[in-house]
Amino acid sequence: MPRLFKKFFLITWLTLAASVAIIILTLNFFETLPSASKLERQKREVILNLTENLLAKDGEDAVRRFARTSEDAVPVGLTISEIAESGACTDRSTAETRTVLKDGICYRIFVPQRYSVILDKLGPFVPAFGILISSAISAAALARYLIRPVVHLRDGLSALAHGRFDVRIGHKMAGRKDEVSALAHDFDSSAARLQELQDAQQRLFHDVSHELRSPLSRLQAVGGVLRQSPAKLDAMLDRMDREVERLDALVGEVLTLARLTAGSRLPLKTQTLDVIDLLNEILGDAAFEAQAREVSITTNVDDSFLAEVEGELICRALENVIRNAVKYTAEHSHITVQCETTADLLKVCVADQGPGVRRDELERIFQPFSRGNDAAPRGGYGLGLAIARQAIERHGGRVYASLPDVGGLAIMLEIPRRPAMRSAANDRG
Repeated sequence: MPRLFKKFFLITWLTLAASVAIIILTLNFFETLPSASKLERQKREVILNLTENLLAKDGEDAVRRFARTSEDAVPVGLTISEIAESGACTDRSTAETRTVLKDGICYRIFVPQRYSVILDKLGPFVPAFGILISSAISAAALARYLIRPVVHLRDGLSALAHGRFDVRIGHKMAGRKDEVSALAHDFDSSAARLQELQDAQQRLFHDVSHELRSPLSRLQAVGGVLRQSPAKLDAMLDRMDREVERLDALVGEVLTLARLTAGSRLPLKTQTLDVIDLLNEILGDAAFEAQAREVSITTNVDDSFLAEVEGELICRALENVIRNAVKYTAEHSHITVQCETTADLLKVCVADQGPGVRRDELERIFQPFSRGNDAAPRGGYGLGLAIARQAIERHGGRVYASLPDVGGLAIMLEIPRRPAMRSAANDRG
């Protein structure tokens, strides 16, 4: 970064210095900017000529009064003296003196030179030195102003490269309102998103390991029972089959979620199908399963909605939401499923009469392995809603939850007629 600062500094410095130097040279060439020594000579010459003419015309008394008045107002060292040497008045006048013969008396008028010879010779170079110094200060300030945000960006990117996603640089822009400041805030947003993804990944690893440990522990317990009581082989084998099925279901859910996440940038394998027909099939299966808990499903689903979708993903999303409602709704209650179609969108609302969730958990329930804190354990792994959201958002749709006034939980799915790749962040925004 010091090399970039030097480049900015030198370019800005040379540009400023050359511009001002050209201006001064132009003014000097046209004599519109006289030097201090030249002004001093002109002033001294005016005073000498004025005093000489006044002495020649009005005499010694008048010129001495003029000299006193002049020195009181603007001291320039004006002196008038008589010269006793014969032939002095015939001497030629110089830049500092005048000789005047009046009434047979020779007078010498003198105004000393105030500028030294050295300063007079260095005078033309003083502006150049001033230009160099002032332009250097200006260039350094400008280069620092331009380079400082780049330094912050470099430090931030270096931190990201080392896995530190908690670094933020927006507050270091010192109130700037320009493209660089916008870039810094975009960096902060990217860093925050990366931190969220890292936290989600770590949470996913933790939750998967936790969910896998339970059936594995039970399998180990079954092995211990068999060693102690071989006669229980048949019962223990049934128990092992159930645990293996749970493990298989869990691995399948995790793989589905992983495929959805990893394939978010891949094109969908779409086909044209009636999503409402697919929904009715799922509702028929769910209604049969719900009879065991004396739960009824009230539907307001008719018409048709032909859409270009990946059927497996849409089916998985609808099935997960409906089965989740059947699982958590209260016994002897009912589930309401309503559809609303527009030209380009199908809205499906699934509302249950379960315990619901707290308002601050409406987003968290869509995270993997997350359930409402007040939800009773009903089996499953907390992956259904996460898979449903990923599947719908891959189509450019939206999935969100709300709390109905009558209680329970309502899940809304918005499925577009044609896929539109949009970011989940924008959809939820």
